[in-house]
Amino acid sequence: MDIDIELYKIFYAVAKFENITKAAESLYISQPAVTMSIKKLEEALGVILFIRTKRGVILTNEGNVLYSYVSQAMENLKIGREKIELLKNYEIGNIRIGIGSTLAKNFILDYLSKFHELYPNIQINIITDMTEINIKNLENGSIDIAVVSTEKSSFKGLKIEYEKELHDAFVANKQYLDIIGRKVKLEELNNYPLLLLNSKSSVRQFLDKWSISNRVKLNSIMDFTSYSLIIEFAKIGIGVGFITKEYIKKELKSKELFEIDV
Repeated sequence: MDIDIELYKIFYAVAKFENITKAAESLYISQPAVTMSIKKLEEALGVILFIRTKRGVILTNEGNVLYSYVSQAMENLKIGREKIELLKNYEIGNIRIGIGSTLAKNFILDYLSKFHELYPNIQINIITDMTEINIKNLENGSIDIAVVSTEKSSFKGLKIEYEKELHDAFVANKQYLDIIGRKVKLEELNNYPLLLLNSKSSVRQFLDKWSISNRVKLNSIMDFTSYSLIIEFAKIGIGVGFITKEYIKKELKSKELFEIDV
């Protein structure tokens, strides 16, 4: 049996005030409309809900039973509306961000700091994974935002916001002076130990695609899942690393690493 929720709302007001006139005033409707609505609800339920007195109305036994449930429902609706307002104003809630570990360390920290300052009660969940998985998680709704480094210009069905352009470079420490400070052909790099991200990373896929377009297949001696390790290994001279320049400004400035002009 479907009963209009407005009838329950009017019933709740009458039971709360124990007076039809006061209930009508609180609901901004006429007294006859309240009386008609109560009668309609009683007919639908097949019971008498109120007994009229000189002072107003009182609930019957059946009315008391109904009121115990309706009052809970109305209170929950009120709480629900209040929660929605808090969510709309970013006073409560949570945001799930999918991001690679390197971007989390080198890119997003300042943004999160500012966001937390503005909205201290919003819970931030960081899920670190590779670009491909972050995009899939965004598509299936398990995260709200994916922060990725990619050469792709579009993703089907997703809203894209470009933040900044990143620049990749081959770098090495001073042990590789023979290829530092001069023009180096791409194929020459295969004469040196290459430190690259693994084949699943978007940066490695870009590098492989770019090198093959130049008729060169680059062979790494070590594959990594983290830029941080490539940086550290390159700094101690293990090999030539392929790194995003924006992540090694300090190392380039201090000359711990040098960019190779390919």
